[in-house]
Amino acid sequence: MVRGPLRSLQTSERDHGSDHMSTDPSFHFPPDVFNAVVDAVPLLTRSRLDAVLFFQGCGVDRAFLTSLADRVRADLGFSKYHVTKEVLTFLNEQGDAGLGQRRQVLRRVSEFDDFGSCYPDNQLKAKGAVAVVSELINKKDSFTRLQQAHEAEQKKQQDAGQRQAAEVAAKRQAIAQVKTDLFALFGDTNPQHRGKALEDVLNRLFKAHDILVREAFVLVAEEGGGVIEQIDGAVEIDSRIYLVEMKWWGQPLSRREVSTHLVSVYGRGDAGGILISKSGFHPSAIADCATALSQRTVVLVELEEIVKALDRGVPLIDLLRPKIREATLSKRPLTRPLDG
Repeated sequence: MVRGPLRSLQTSERDHGSDHMSTDPSFHFPPDVFNAVVDAVPLLTRSRLDAVLFFQGCGVDRAFLTSLADRVRADLGFSKYHVTKEVLTFLNEQGDAGLGQRRQVLRRVSEFDDFGSCYPDNQLKAKGAVAVVSELINKKDSFTRLQQAHEAEQKKQQDAGQRQAAEVAAKRQAIAQVKTDLFALFGDTNPQHRGKALEDVLNRLFKAHDILVREAFVLVAEEGGGVIEQIDGAVEIDSRIYLVEMKWWGQPLSRREVSTHLVSVYGRGDAGGILISKSGFHPSAIADCATALSQRTVVLVELEEIVKALDRGVPLIDLLRPKIREATLSKRPLTRPLDG
């Protein structure tokens, strides 16, 4: 046991080392672990040079240990505690380069079991000191694992947030492009070109608003019988299929034009229908769709409503759901929820 001024000097040096470590980021032995190892190693070795050899077995730099051994031989007051503190301080100052040696020191102390090599009076103290180091290491390891798990979860959430932000940005860009392309059609004077472009715009419009869509399809009779039916598209809203047709005509759609779409709807079991018109609907067409509502859900949409929704940033589903609800409950195929 070390007594008197020398012990006070050792305590002062350890405290000073702890303060230094807490303010210098280059120190990698935490203060509590640093002090625990300073207390343990002198109990595990019989002489000051044995303490030097202990660290040599941990792979500490030979040149540094040789110089340290010379100091031990020259200064009888340079104790095992001084040796341990000097080595640990040196290893901390190595930064990342000393990481392997620092780990080896902790491993050798925490796994030490040859207590017969200690002074008999120090064996119980040595066991206690080793237990303290082991406990601290376990706590640090547990904290490290928790911290790593926390950091991994944070990164996972950050990555998810970045993906979500990218998806939102892509969706916003897609809607903006559809809006631009749709508005450009108002200046297109070629009906055939406009009609073909309208199919693409319509399908992208539903996709951009996350409404499940099947693009335009054509049914052809067997053995070259020609086209039986052409559908602009089909969408799924709240687990129900709706056939979608869009007309860009110069006058309101009459009952004749509407009836063609109704025939397609009636031929699809429980499917509903969405008919979009740039020029509105004739009262007779609205009346026929109202009659059809007793058997099918048919919704009439004016292109102007879609333009309003795009201008106001209203999701397309928030335009269609109220219209579908009113068609089902009030038997009104044409309502204008954005005007309310």
